[in-house]
Amino acid sequence: MPQNINQPSNQIRLTNVSLVRLKKGKKRFEIACYKNKVLEYRSGVETDLDNVLQIPSVFLSVSKGQTAPSQDLAKAFGPKTPLNDIIMEILNKGEMQVGEKERHAQLERVHNEVIDIVAGKLVDPKSKRVYTTGMIEKALDQLSSHGGATHKSDEGKASGTATPTNGEASKEKAKEMPTWTGVVTTKSAKSQALEAMKALIAWQPIPVSRARMRLRVTCATNVLKQAAKGSVKKEVEEEDADGESEKSTGTIKDRILSYVEQIESQDTVGQEWEVIGFVEPGAFKGLGEFVNGETKGKGRVEVLDMAVTHEGD
Repeated sequence: MPQNINQPSNQIRLTNVSLVRLKKGKKRFEIACYKNKVLEYRSGVETDLDNVLQIPSVFLSVSKGQTAPSQDLAKAFGPKTPLNDIIMEILNKGEMQVGEKERHAQLERVHNEVIDIVAGKLVDPKSKRVYTTGMIEKALDQLSSHGGATHKSDEGKASGTATPTNGEASKEKAKEMPTWTGVVTTKSAKSQALEAMKALIAWQPIPVSRARMRLRVTCATNVLKQAAKGSVKKEVEEEDADGESEKSTGTIKDRILSYVEQIESQDTVGQEWEVIGFVEPGAFKGLGEFVNGETKGKGRVEVLDMAVTHEGD
């Protein structure tokens, strides 16, 4: 004789879900969301909770269909906290659990975004041409597979003359250099692209440098010949360590031009001097601070192009 199996009243079976978990008050609480919707909600693309939550309930275990008792919720979140506020806290602060296919798709999306950003910001130092995304991807794979030490680790072995002290110094220096271990889904693509660029520039698996910025600097002519009072910015000192630091001394005009790697045009119209040129991104902040501080409001720096590159085969 067939028997009816009664499902407990606090059990709700859900399938094909993304879980968001939050541990609070010695209990782990879960909410069931539609796949791909949690990230859209957190990034602001999706604003309607009905499109995010499969069911507006809080669970102790979604897989078992066990909803959280009201006394557990009150103890963990406060007796007067509305259910909707509890769900919002879990959704915003909780750890997202995704399936293998969804995790792989998410990782691939972030990976492609990182590669695209890096490929648009780095160029060949000599030709100033951008690299293809495939070449950037291969260079980053080389760094991640070798822990960022593809070129430096064997420096003393070829000659056989490296002393233990030099070897230890090289290891310490290598530890301080930026490394790249691959893309993760817990960080934004923009922040990871910055890390990737730093590692590529530091280790040079292929010759790369940051694409230069194109700027316009304007300044009143009556301050150009005044002696510069501020100290030379760190970025310029580092770049001029090969003996070119003399360019960074003298008048305000001399100091401004010392930041400019390549001058496109230079002109004086009436009482205003203008120069348009290319500047390394690392020197942009120093140039802006110098102009603002030395000209006392009589000069300004404008960005005409954030990253100047040359397209090519």
